[in-house]
Amino acid sequence: MDTITGTVERVTYRNEENGYSVVKIMPDSPQPGAMARDGTITVVGIMPPLNVGESVEFSGDFFNDPRWGTQFRSEMVRPVPPTTLIGIINYLSSGLVRGIGPRTAERIVDHFGLETLNILERDPERIKEVPGLKLNLANDLIAAWAENQVTRKTMIFLQGYGVSSKMAVRIIDAYGNETVQKVKDNPYQLADEVFGIGFMKADVIAQKMGVEIDDPHRIEAGLTFALNRLATEGNTFVPRDMLLNRAAELLKVDHMVLLDTVLEKELHADNLKQEPFIDADQIPLQAIYLPLYYYSEVGSAKRLREMAKTPSSMASVWKKKDWPKFLKQLAKQNNVNLTEQQQGAVQAALTSKVSVLTGGPGTGKTTTLQMVINALLAEGRTFRLASPTGRAAKRLSEATGQDAMTIHRMLGFMPQGGFDYDEDDPLDGDMFIIDESSMLDLVLFYNLLKAIKPESHLMLVGDVDQLPSVGAGNVLRDVIDSGIAHVTRLVTIFRQSEDSLIVLNAHRVNHGDMPHINNKSLDFFFFREEDPEAAAELVVDIVRNRMPSRFGIDPLNDIQVIVPMYRGPIGVDALNVSLQAALNGSGRYRPEKKVMGRLFRAGDKVLQTKNNYDKEVFNGDIGRIEHIDEDDNRLEVSFDGRIVEYDTQEAEQLIHGYAITVHRSQGGEYPFVVMPLMSQHYMMLQRNLLYTAITRAKRTVVLVGTERAIAMAVQNNKVAERFSGLLRRLVG
Repeated sequence: MDTITGTVERVTYRNEENGYSVVKIMPDSPQPGAMARDGTITVVGIMPPLNVGESVEFSGDFFNDPRWGTQFRSEMVRPVPPTTLIGIINYLSSGLVRGIGPRTAERIVDHFGLETLNILERDPERIKEVPGLKLNLANDLIAAWAENQVTRKTMIFLQGYGVSSKMAVRIIDAYGNETVQKVKDNPYQLADEVFGIGFMKADVIAQKMGVEIDDPHRIEAGLTFALNRLATEGNTFVPRDMLLNRAAELLKVDHMVLLDTVLEKELHADNLKQEPFIDADQIPLQAIYLPLYYYSEVGSAKRLREMAKTPSSMASVWKKKDWPKFLKQLAKQNNVNLTEQQQGAVQAALTSKVSVLTGGPGTGKTTTLQMVINALLAEGRTFRLASPTGRAAKRLSEATGQDAMTIHRMLGFMPQGGFDYDEDDPLDGDMFIIDESSMLDLVLFYNLLKAIKPESHLMLVGDVDQLPSVGAGNVLRDVIDSGIAHVTRLVTIFRQSEDSLIVLNAHRVNHGDMPHINNKSLDFFFFREEDPEAAAELVVDIVRNRMPSRFGIDPLNDIQVIVPMYRGPIGVDALNVSLQAALNGSGRYRPEKKVMGRLFRAGDKVLQTKNNYDKEVFNGDIGRIEHIDEDDNRLEVSFDGRIVEYDTQEAEQLIHGYAITVHRSQGGEYPFVVMPLMSQHYMMLQRNLLYTAITRAKRTVVLVGTERAIAMAVQNNKVAERFSGLLRRLVG
């Protein structure tokens, strides 16, 4: 990083919530090409409060802002005490204390000279010795100096261990005046208690502080980190030996006895949970859980079993129902034809406490679900519709004509954590219908079950052959395999025209057959390209030129590029850069803002990466940046015409959305899907991944790559094993 030192001339902007500031400094040494006409340099970044006249050292890099020219982006800030009399006078009169101007500051400096700041630091009460200085001003100066220096010293302490200004602000917000002591006592607690600082960052800080590689605090944090890593792979627990081996690998510690000893200590303290388990091969093992997943698993099984055996709130309604006659009338009134299997699914949902409706695209899941809803409406019964994501909830509402929402919103998620509705204050409703249930993870499922009364019905709707949930657990498959629910798997394909291949190819892939890629249909195309760089260029050309020209569509609004993985020349990251340049390039001026290494430009297609209930924007929602206000570092993003404002820190929740992973696409539906499939994606090429991507398209699918890569995906039906105890608990 570059380093510049100078005196603060003015603070142009400061966001008090996140510390983002724009300051003008007069550099101590000339910086040709970077200085404004008045000789100043603009410095931007997260920093502590700075005062005019203060000497500061910044570490970072120079960059060119299209509107404001050359600026310095600061990563580290170190206040440097002024060393001249005039510098000290300017510093004290800079607004540090209201009421102390140049004359009062000069009076103080005249009395103490160059020792003024040392006096404030070591013996502040002596400030009262200054002739003519009012007592209230002296006390204000002493208090302001003390408060100011605590923050500054803490910032300097943290930055000395490689913590950026931005992270330092978060740590100080969490710990206040206790920051230094807490970090010294155990830097690894940062990983648990400060947002944005995981184990790896905490470990870097600890190593710089001299913490030994086999320090017990490090081993404790490493075990939790390893379990969390394994949870991101879908596991609710892992065998003890696997955990110890993974932790040893992550921590680079070979001392297995030490690891085992610390693990026992963590189990004894109830920080981790252990249970005997018999795996699928009848091999006994010890299952290690994080408490969150242990209690979610135990609680989910208990509540689902209780729901299954509790009498229905609708028992009296359906008890004497003539089902053949009722279902025939229902279908006639709604002008639909129901197969026997669909009729059985409707009856099962209304009479079974727990039911599952699954099946591939075009098999009539939506029609069947609609008949369940119409039956409930006909009998005046209450129900709620929800999905794991905002996009899925919107699609559910559009398909059924009924209100639908995310599960989080239905449960009353609170930004500070937890839900309004739970076992103490459950939701009312005869039936709860959860769509896109393949996306349900264990923790969300448990919170859902806690908020449903035992006498209510639960209907899970989803395609069990799609990718499993991003979060830990295998909920839909475990519920299906447990036998606790009445399961209907629809198999008859309805939604398919003669010249359409999307639905047919989706089912072919799901059955292990190669899709038809002869380009003879109107909605399924394959472009052969062996070279990854050339394939990336072809994807951009298809999106920018070929598809808009052929179909008369908007490449930004109508086409979604879906990619197996992030890295590589044909990965999400590289394609987003190329597609941004092609579809929203810098040929004409557009306001820009760099956030967490990503350059956002007005007009960009962006994707929300986490649920934000304050803004009513949810994980997976795709929007367009309408405006970037460079003066107050604010982005305005349009989500389906609704403008949502983000400050710089909040914008960390956004990534570019020109290309997204298949996992990110779950719950969404797009008119046109373009998907590169290359041998370089081999680590991610699985049947359910290709199947999921194809089923995201409403009108057209375009594959780019090689037949070999497609075959690799189709033939690989070995879904990565997930360690989950829910099925065992439901069966037992």
